[in-house]
Amino acid sequence: MALSASSSLSDHYNSLAHLRDWYRQKNRYYYELLHKEYRYFVPKGKKVLEVGCGTGELLNVLEPSIGVGIDLSHKMAAAAHEKFPHLQFFAGEVKDLLLPEKFDYVILSGLLGEVQDIQQLLLDLKRFCHPQTRIIIEYYSYFWQYLLKMGEKWHMKIPQRIQNWVTHEDVLNFLTLAGYEDVRWERSILCPQNIWGVSYILNRFVAKLPIINALTLNHFVIARPIFSPMEDFSVTIVVPCRNEKGNIEQAVTRTPSFGKHQEFIFVEGGSKDGTYEEVERIIQKYFDKDIKLFKQVGRGKADAVRVGFGHATGDILMILDADLTVAPEDLPKFYDAIRSNRGEFINGCRLVYPMEKEAMRFLNMLANKFFGIFFSWLLGQRFKDTLCGTKVLFKDQYQEIAANRAYFGDFDPFGDFDLIFGAVKLNLKVLELPIRYRERTYGTTQIRRFYHGLLLFKMCGFAMKKIKFR
Repeated sequence: MALSASSSLSDHYNSLAHLRDWYRQKNRYYYELLHKEYRYFVPKGKKVLEVGCGTGELLNVLEPSIGVGIDLSHKMAAAAHEKFPHLQFFAGEVKDLLLPEKFDYVILSGLLGEVQDIQQLLLDLKRFCHPQTRIIIEYYSYFWQYLLKMGEKWHMKIPQRIQNWVTHEDVLNFLTLAGYEDVRWERSILCPQNIWGVSYILNRFVAKLPIINALTLNHFVIARPIFSPMEDFSVTIVVPCRNEKGNIEQAVTRTPSFGKHQEFIFVEGGSKDGTYEEVERIIQKYFDKDIKLFKQVGRGKADAVRVGFGHATGDILMILDADLTVAPEDLPKFYDAIRSNRGEFINGCRLVYPMEKEAMRFLNMLANKFFGIFFSWLLGQRFKDTLCGTKVLFKDQYQEIAANRAYFGDFDPFGDFDLIFGAVKLNLKVLELPIRYRERTYGTTQIRRFYHGLLLFKMCGFAMKKIKFR
């Protein structure tokens, strides 16, 4: 449904309120697909505001902890309240909504086509947002305008008073003007009618393919509000280490001072060169620093990172690989990027600056570039380098990733994709930070190129199933 200052638009939808369920039943297959998309974007138990809520079906499907819907049509809002009394529904415009609540998600489903002032609507919504709020804007593709009009003429679709046909670029421009930033985008539903067998293939697989994807009916843009830079935060730097004795002291001494408090957590994974004992020595030597040491019970970097993050006390969590191929001196850049709200998941990128001669082998370089392009398409956000070990995010957002880990399962021995996929699933703003990748000066690489290459292809298949072709 839609909102506008026009009383004629309100009258239009009041006159159709008694037919809303009839139209929805006639297009049950389409609405089931649409609800599935929204359930993927919005976890259960969140605070959700839906603008243009109609008779409330979408809001109810999302199972919010607090669910509020507003619609210009008082008859639509009354029907929604009668059907879903556990949710709150209001009639009117957003600018007149008097609620102290801040919402985790704000839904604008099929709304922009009838809004008289899109920029003003987005500005009005700002007072219901906190820094982690996500705005989900879903609109019809321009290519479908005549088909949709035909559907209305044949009484297959509820009539709409369409005023605007916005493009992806238009939406991004409105968001910028109103003080928002896009996080990711999705496109779905190539066949809104249920044609046995054919619809499933078209909507689950064909609709996700490049070029064809642009022809889908429903386009989504997920955005976040931009607020002023934040205050200082405490930081935990997790250093997974195995056979890295010669790098331990430098990891501490070369890390500049930043944040209101710094905590180092070393997670040692069964070294044979005395790494554990070296960390103990460093703790004694640098007693003025907050350094902790844990013995890894499991195996692999992913497990080590989880151990470190699980014991972290800092507001911001950082990973610093003990091989120091990413320089500790670069960590303040990551801190500044997340502190200033330029991104919420800061991912290092090794593929911009020239590398030192032995830093990365040629085949590794090709593989990283290929997987960067591929995962950018899969995830709907830019990833030039998925395997840089240095990743930074807020602790509370990591805890939400961990709490929702069951969606993906324990699939990633590296730990990189567990965090990347989790961040994308939570609609975090990903920002890549170019760094200079250096040759290690102690020890030997623990990367097994072909074995790990096969695992990366497995990650691609996993992401296609769980994210792209879900």
